[in-house]
Amino acid sequence: MVAIIDYDAGNIKSVEKAVAFLGKEAIITREPEEIMNADQVILPGVGNFGDAMEKLEHYSLIPVIHEIVEKKIPFLGICLGLQLLFERSEECPGVAGLGILRGEIKRIPHREGLKIPHIGWNSLVGTERGRLFRGLPKEPYVYFVHSYYLQAEEKEIVTTTTEYGITIHSSIEKDNVFACQFHPEKSSEVGLKILDNFLKLRQEGMECIPKE
Repeated sequence: MVAIIDYDAGNIKSVEKAVAFLGKEAIITREPEEIMNADQVILPGVGNFGDAMEKLEHYSLIPVIHEIVEKKIPFLGICLGLQLLFERSEECPGVAGLGILRGEIKRIPHREGLKIPHIGWNSLVGTERGRLFRGLPKEPYVYFVHSYYLQAEEKEIVTTTTEYGITIHSSIEKDNVFACQFHPEKSSEVGLKILDNFLKLRQEGMECIPKE
């Protein structure tokens, strides 16, 4: 069973539908016991960084997320869910993120000919470094919708990058924690393959430990 964390952040139903399409039972929940008993946990979301952190605190989900990470349950953050894993965001100065990973979320800089938010299809570079990208062709295209991007402090956790005026850290992997700035649930067959790889982590007995 997959737990999809509900913190009023939007874009949750599309993730649930994608998981169901892949044949896995999914529940949308904010109940700690249901989340902790899941095989995998997904934190999706679109919206404002500060509002999201406020909601996570309001629903007492922050300690639950930290416990998931500590117990090595496979965890996937999507879009805003990636950003929340880090320490801070330029979107909301002074608001602390979950701090599970080190780094900052920065606004995509304005440049001539560059539309913000970054909406549409773009390629992933470096997929050979990540377990989520097994079985995918080199530099696959996925769907993005965002105005802020990740600058991870630990470069070794970055599994893919994407160019959009600057180099975006578009996905990360550390131990049992995975996250992507793009939307796999909206990225056609490539995205479904990424989600399927995540959902099989425990089923296949893949150890969620750092790569050597």
